[in-house]
Amino acid sequence: MIDHRLSPALVLYGQGTILSVRMTATVVLCDSKTVDPADQADILEAADATIEILEEKTEAAVTRAVRDAEAIIVDAQTPVTAAVLDSTSSLQVVGRAGIGVDNIDLDAAVANDITVVNVPTYSLEEVSTHALSLLLACVRAVPQYDRAVKAGRWDWQQEQPLHRMTGRTLGLVGFGNIPRRLASKLRTFGVEVIATDPYVSEARMRDYGVEKVAFETLLDRVEYCSIHVPLYEGTRHLFSAEEFERLSEECIVVNTSRGGVIDQAALVEALSTGEIARAGLDVLESEPPAADSPLLNRDDVVLTPHAGWYSEESQKDLSKGVAEGVAAVLRGEQPDNAVTSDTVWS
Repeated sequence: MIDHRLSPALVLYGQGTILSVRMTATVVLCDSKTVDPADQADILEAADATIEILEEKTEAAVTRAVRDAEAIIVDAQTPVTAAVLDSTSSLQVVGRAGIGVDNIDLDAAVANDITVVNVPTYSLEEVSTHALSLLLACVRAVPQYDRAVKAGRWDWQQEQPLHRMTGRTLGLVGFGNIPRRLASKLRTFGVEVIATDPYVSEARMRDYGVEKVAFETLLDRVEYCSIHVPLYEGTRHLFSAEEFERLSEECIVVNTSRGGVIDQAALVEALSTGEIARAGLDVLESEPPAADSPLLNRDDVVLTPHAGWYSEESQKDLSKGVAEGVAAVLRGEQPDNAVTSDTVWS
């Protein structure tokens, strides 16, 4: 009987006789972000592993793929549920090509002695810049002006009133690595930056020139709100009708974290009733949005296709980073970025 939990370099037979036989581990690649596995191949082959590509991202397909595999690398759209993890005795590691792990059942991974690794620093520059870009696009109504000019309308007054950023207050919901980078970029705009995060100390925020406040205080004070929290039970629909009611009518809401942090129906209602001014969204509750999504026909919403993470450089960092984490586990080493349900996200 073969014990698949051993290192891929060892196979255990019968009464415990260990033969020094090389066994190639299988890594299933189900990830549209790192579509070119060339960088990963070198890293994984060095750990005596081969790659199998899985195109279909359904629970049933993933379950079949991991049945005899030692590792799987996934993106945000791949369901790694308890049913998937309970179905295999060979799987050692799940590599999340990205930061968020809300598509992976972390408790089931722990129960099955499966390590989960992510790449928490690969796109700090890109996402923080993207959040700033969405904010600036909303502040200056750039997409609206662009569409109007291309449609033959030359009228600066169409977007009145616009306001200067200097002297306004921006609230960061979450103060992990990405919002810290964003806070540094905002210094030149003359805005006051406040933040809420139960895992970050007041002193740490002061290091970035940021004031720590309670979540409710942030809602009451800001003209700009940028969301940077992971999605889990405690943050799902963190922004709903009550939160939008507390925000200023001039408030611009930017979300580059996870779509489920915002109650999308409540957001549409808040925009329609003038409870907030605009929204810049890189993430949605359902991606891509349905053809009849009310967000698609609103001039007060700027949308991008979950692209905040992307640059050629970050894609390369991501591909190598997740492969290195997976390879470490396959070699029997402790990976740098192991994730469990107890991980402190900040």
